[in-house]
Amino acid sequence: MSLHVIIDGYNVIRQSDQLSILDLQDIQEGRQGLQDMMATYRQTKGHQITIVFDGTRAPHLGTQRHRIHGMQILFSRNGETADDVIKRMAANEGERVLIVSSDRDIVSFAAARGAATIGAREFEHKVFEAIYLKETGSKGENDTGGWRPTTRKKGPSRRLPKRRRRLNKRLIKL
Repeated sequence: MSLHVIIDGYNVIRQSDQLSILDLQDIQEGRQGLQDMMATYRQTKGHQITIVFDGTRAPHLGTQRHRIHGMQILFSRNGETADDVIKRMAANEGERVLIVSSDRDIVSFAAARGAATIGAREFEHKVFEAIYLKETGSKGENDTGGWRPTTRKKGPSRRLPKRRRRLNKRLIKL
């Protein structure tokens, strides 16, 4: 089962060192930079990706939904923010999605609905790492080679809470 990643577009752009520079030059350049980065990431991982932008700054193309490089690009309607769209998607899909945003309101809302969340900077780091590992042909942190303990630990295990274990499973897929 692939992961559905919902991205708060302008939040990620403004949190990123590289994309924020493009955004300062031209807002369309920032959006295009994020789309290009996510297209490369999608080719690497194959996750379903939806990028949500505020519609007040949308290009006048007539529609609010676009499909580019297999990703869905959404612009909020007039009178609606991207935050509202993301919250609605998180409420509908619950545990099946990963929300990428550093906005506390979105993060707390999504977490309350069972969705996994990750901050914009941490997600950007994972995207760059995945792209780099694919280009170099390495396996990265999940490499199965290397040292393993020969004895098993005895006694009660220190197991994380169920919610945290589920979040970790989704973050490993990134």
